[in-house]
Amino acid sequence: MDTNLPDVLADVTAAFERYEQALISNDVAVLDELFWDSPHTLRFGATENLYGIDEIRAFRVGRPTAGLQRSVLRTAITTHGRDLATTNIEFRRVGDPRLGRQSQTWVRMNDGWRVVSAHVSWMA
Repeated sequence: MDTNLPDVLADVTAAFERYEQALISNDVAVLDELFWDSPHTLRFGATENLYGIDEIRAFRVGRPTAGLQRSVLRTAITTHGRDLATTNIEFRRVGDPRLGRQSQTWVRMNDGWRVVSAHVSWMA
C-alpha cells in the first residue's frame, strides 16, 4: 500500500484544514458535511461518547460556541492508499494549560473525504 501519495495527501490536508476552520468558527453545516452521514460514525469527545451521525449532530447544535479558538501545536496526517487517512493533532485552547489531542479516521466516499471516527481527549 502506498503511503502519503502526494495528491491524496494534498486532498486530505485540504479537507482537514477546512474542518479545522469550521470547528473554530462553529460552522455546523460544514462540520456536518465532513462527517460521514451514517449511524456507524463515532465521535468520542472529552466528555461525551457519540454513536451515529444523529448524536453527533445533536451535540454540535447544542454545544457552547464560546472558547472554540485553539492553537494547533503539532499535526500528523498519513494517507494509506487512495481512500483512507488518519489525522492527529496536539492543540491548546486559549487560557487552558492542558494539552488536547484529536485523532480522526477519514475515508474517501463518493462525495469526498469524510470523518468516520474521531476522538478528542485532554492530558492532565
